[in-house]
Amino acid sequence: MFGFGRDKTMMVGEGDALPGRIARIATAKSHFVNGAPLTDTVPPGQEAAMFGMGCFWGVERLFWKIPGVELTMVGYAGGFTPNATYEEVCTGRTGHNEVVRLHFDPAHVSYDALLTAFWEGHDPTQGMRQGNDRGTQYRSGIYVFNDAQREAAVASKAAYQEALDARGLGRITTEIVSAPEFYFAEEYHQQYLAKNPGGYCGLGGTGVTCPVGLGAR
Repeated sequence: MFGFGRDKTMMVGEGDALPGRIARIATAKSHFVNGAPLTDTVPPGQEAAMFGMGCFWGVERLFWKIPGVELTMVGYAGGFTPNATYEEVCTGRTGHNEVVRLHFDPAHVSYDALLTAFWEGHDPTQGMRQGNDRGTQYRSGIYVFNDAQREAAVASKAAYQEALDARGLGRITTEIVSAPEFYFAEEYHQQYLAKNPGGYCGLGGTGVTCPVGLGAR
C-alpha cells in the first residue's frame, strides 16, 4: 500500500497513484508568524506565486522573510492524488511535490526578485532530490499563474543556466508548468521552522549568484 521498496525518484503514473480523498486535509487557521488568516484566496492588489525547492519547511521560511511577501503556506501540488496526506506523499505514489505557495504585493517585491531567491536558494540541477532528501516530492519546480510569470521564469532559467555553465556546473532540471491545484499540508507543517527554530532545514544553493538583471534581492 505504501510503496515499500519502490524507487521514489521515479515519477508515478496516474494509474498507479494513490486514490486520495474528497475532503480537504485539516490545516492551520492562521499564519503562525504574522497571524493572518491562512487562505489560498488572493487579496486584491496581490499576486500568487508557487515554488518547489526541496523540503518545504526551509523554503517557506526563506520566502516569509522577504519584504513584500504577505502570506506563505506549504502544501502539495503537481501530482495525481487529491487531498493527499504527508505520509502518502512520502511514499512517492502521489506524484506531488512539496511546494510553497505565497501571496505577494508587486508594488513592494517583484516576481523577478522572487525568482532570484528561488534560484539562489537551492540547487536546481539535482533532479528528483535536494541534498540528502531523495524523491519526486523534492524536485525543483516553478508553477506559474499567468503568461508574464511563465516568460519571466523561462528567461531566468536560461540566464541562470549561463551562470552555472560559467562555473562548470550541471544542467537545470527545474520544471516550469502552469500552477496545478494546491493542497494544503497538515497544520504542523505550516511555518514549521517558526514553531521549531532548531528544526531541519535542507536548503542549500550552488553558490552561484543570479544574474543582476533578474531583479533586486
